[in-house]
Amino acid sequence: MDHSEAPVLDALTAYQAQDQLPFTPPGHKQGRGADPRVRAVLGDALFRADMLAVSGLDDRTMSRKVMERAETLMADAVGADHTFFSTCGSSLSVKAAMLSVAGPHQKLLVGRDVHKSVISGLILAGIRPVWVDPQWDVDLHLAHPPAPEAFRAAFEEHPDARGALVTSPTPYGACADVGAIAELCHRRGVPLIVDEAWGAHLPFHPDLPTWAMDAGADVCVTSVHKMGSGLEQGSVFHLQGDLVTKDTLAARADLLDTTSPSVLVYAALDGWRRQMVEHGRDLLDEALTRAHRVRAAIGDIKGLHVNGRADFCGAGRAADLDPLQIFIDLSGVPFDGYAAADWLRRTHRINLHTSDHRRVNAQLTYADDDTTTARLLDGLRDLVAHADELPAAPDIRLPDPGELRLRQAALPRDAFFGEVEQVPAEQAVGRTCAEMLTPYPPGIPAVVPGEVLDQVVVDYLRSGVRAGMLVPDAADGTLDTIRVSVRDVDAD
Repeated sequence: MDHSEAPVLDALTAYQAQDQLPFTPPGHKQGRGADPRVRAVLGDALFRADMLAVSGLDDRTMSRKVMERAETLMADAVGADHTFFSTCGSSLSVKAAMLSVAGPHQKLLVGRDVHKSVISGLILAGIRPVWVDPQWDVDLHLAHPPAPEAFRAAFEEHPDARGALVTSPTPYGACADVGAIAELCHRRGVPLIVDEAWGAHLPFHPDLPTWAMDAGADVCVTSVHKMGSGLEQGSVFHLQGDLVTKDTLAARADLLDTTSPSVLVYAALDGWRRQMVEHGRDLLDEALTRAHRVRAAIGDIKGLHVNGRADFCGAGRAADLDPLQIFIDLSGVPFDGYAAADWLRRTHRINLHTSDHRRVNAQLTYADDDTTTARLLDGLRDLVAHADELPAAPDIRLPDPGELRLRQAALPRDAFFGEVEQVPAEQAVGRTCAEMLTPYPPGIPAVVPGEVLDQVVVDYLRSGVRAGMLVPDAADGTLDTIRVSVRDVDAD
């Protein structure tokens, strides 16, 4: 196929060159009605490119097949059978994938380290999750993707499961053995969904972990805005094989998708695919070389340790690691990740991604250069030099990783939509939780609706909030009170 073509961008250019006049939404009419103060910040080009997909980018019947051609080119670029664009992020895409595999009260094997969007999918669909435990690193207090053996055991106990879902890479860059898990699924004639939101770049360089489609996954969900050049909310989901049909996946996505998609997001997805096909190998070559240098330089800063394959990969841990995710262990300094992230933003205007009780994360992409990484390194050196100015790491009641697993007493849907009450945290112990409690980022729920709260997890979350942890989906962000079920509903 001709990957120098960019159907969405070409259609945008033609629309503007033809002097098309809209009597349709959006109401700003290519920016003519937008407040000049808004245009001064966002730019006129943004408003000129903001149009309807139907009777705008394409005609009323979509006869030019602009979107169809753009999605076909994306599928060809990565070797998938079919690709779908989403302007609602991978949070929508993964729900569509789940709904295409399992329905109400049907079982789906789900890694317990999934993003909150997967839990939302369980709630909306009424799917019965069969939790597959991650591989816990007791020393690092970190979850790696579940092992294939854990999925095998879950299938043996639940042979009626309709499929499986695994997150790979995790927000920590740790990758599952997707090939082995896919083989387990296919032996049983059921599909594997991979939430690969952090892996948009993986198909485009051989030195990166194997991407989900090459490893045999049936449906793969990717956030192009995370590690690619997409705009926020830009997501694609890919399909191969015949265990999930194209029509089924499209119908499920249509249930959730907006009828007013952003052409701006479509255009960025289309342009990123062209960029990756034409220049991705070279761009990622440079990014990987730069990441190696940055890792070495951070390792030379006293008190800082960069987590690498030796920390994250091996028996009982991850199968592979994305080296562009730079996780810095702070156990050699007296402050925690929350204080470090806040200090770097306040004093150096550097925004890190994930921060927790002992780590911070600097995510590198091919957009970085020597200027950005030099500024990061200067900030980190200054951080350590001012260690005595930062608050000491507070006491967070960290449980053993296994203690974080709670008993599922009710379906997530039943607990979430059932009769609930807000009670003091002390009184919530022993009760069935009716809300998600999710430290964010990275957005992996510590408690799922339907799980029974215990003292260990309540103490962990409340001490974490006091230390700077954010739990934004809780009805009470302080966790002084927690939402619980009035009546417990048996999950069986």
